[in-house]
Amino acid sequence: MKCLQSLILLAVLGAAPAMAADTPGEVAVGQRLRDASMRGLNGPARRLSEFRGKPLIINVWASWCEPCRQEMASLDRLAWLDLSHDVNIIGISTDDYPERALAWLQNSHATISQFIDARLQMENMLGASRLPLTVLVGADGRVLEKVYGSRQWDSPEALQLIRRTFRIAEHGPAAGR
Repeated sequence: MKCLQSLILLAVLGAAPAMAADTPGEVAVGQRLRDASMRGLNGPARRLSEFRGKPLIINVWASWCEPCRQEMASLDRLAWLDLSHDVNIIGISTDDYPERALAWLQNSHATISQFIDARLQMENMLGASRLPLTVLVGADGRVLEKVYGSRQWDSPEALQLIRRTFRIAEHGPAAGR
């Protein structure tokens, strides 16, 4: 019996790393993002390096993901706050069919710059093993925080997280509210 329990425990422990496996080529918190070309959905193509010099919020989403769709409006509202003068905000769709992502964007009236992931490049690099994923990236290109799951990004709690992560003063022009 003890032998069977040990085998079960070993099997469970052996499976645990596979369940928590990182995505291929994932950049961990504290590491610098590699440069990448991003195909524009609602604007021109850009390179990820073009956003260096200012903190960056990257939201990874898909048109079929209901929590992703729910949080998109809060990202747009965040982009209209004074805080957005201190940060860039972009979205990256992981949809297999760009036309589906674009159709959803047009129906949602999303205004932040949106890109489509090519060949899982950004999805893997950012570690989007589940959606939505929002990655807070420092002005130097280092990943500072990864937030899995839907948030209201214009809520007081989210604004506090953003200010704390990017070290943005709460008072003055960047206060946002």
